[in-house]
Amino acid sequence: MPDSASGLARYKCALVTGATSGIGKAVVIALRDAGLQVIAVGRSPEALQALREERGVVVVEADIRQVEVFDAVLAQYPVDVLVNNAGVLSSRAAFQDIDPAEIDNMFDINLKAPLHLTRKVVPGMITRGHGHLFFIGSSAGRAPHPGAAVYGASKAGISLFCDALRCDLLGSGVRVTEIAPGRVQTQLYKAAMGMQAAGEQLYDGYESIMPEDIAQLLLAALSLPQQVDVSRLEVFPTAQAVGGARMVKTLG
Repeated sequence: MPDSASGLARYKCALVTGATSGIGKAVVIALRDAGLQVIAVGRSPEALQALREERGVVVVEADIRQVEVFDAVLAQYPVDVLVNNAGVLSSRAAFQDIDPAEIDNMFDINLKAPLHLTRKVVPGMITRGHGHLFFIGSSAGRAPHPGAAVYGASKAGISLFCDALRCDLLGSGVRVTEIAPGRVQTQLYKAAMGMQAAGEQLYDGYESIMPEDIAQLLLAALSLPQQVDVSRLEVFPTAQAVGGARMVKTLG
């Protein structure tokens, strides 16, 4: 008979990358409130200091590209939920205008680092017979978006990796879920556009998904019985349609 117990009850320790703001921070708080020990990984000392004051949260200051720094953390904590959230859109320009260094930067952070960290975490999950791997993808990895050719390619890589990883883990008890949202109101566009420009062009007058919405979706997938694996969640604002990132302003 399949195990019909809540999937959430099986999990004790989660590691969340990109935890200092936006989706990552919302996920940290949601998992902590659900009773898990949470390891929050980020690069901003100031933002991490605020998380240090949260009960049930262990803070790790690290660049996810330096994956070897996680060896000590994983030796101390049996991570059975991994949330690969950290990502960067360092350039929002036509491909021919992108600095070549930004191609490597986006692939290193958005694709290579999650794969390397997952490779470190998966053996322990297999040994314990359960685990849940989450990857925060993007609608840009599922449909073309202007000015996001490299970012979209890195997220498309994550999407296909999730499908292939699920094949490799079949029968292990380890679940794999990709969450591919449309426009979420975060600081993702800060590096590429600046916060003021991002607000004016992308958020002002639009109804966007909030980070807490993504956190609740993740928690819902984690809470399902062990025999249920949500492979992919694509979620958009009600005012956004897939394909070309078409959005309409809020009617007031």
